[in-house]
Amino acid sequence: MNPKMTVAVVMIVLGAVVLGYSGISFRSRGEPVDVLGVRIETTRRHFIPPVAGAIALAGGLVLLVMGTKKA
Repeated sequence: MNPKMTVAVVMIVLGAVVLGYSGISFRSRGEPVDVLGVRIETTRRHFIPPVAGAIALAGGLVLLVMGTKKA
């Protein structure tokens, strides 16, 4: 399996997961804030919309079809 096929399969799987869950949200560590000598840890929330999953799925299918064609 060549690298193009591997990327295509990964894109298809991730796109299907994002579409299946109607988008995915996750949190990452944010900048700490110091207020009156008290350090407060913050988090950032990120969201991957279903449209991105559909684009990844379509792109993976295109790569898969292009990878299977013999030149």
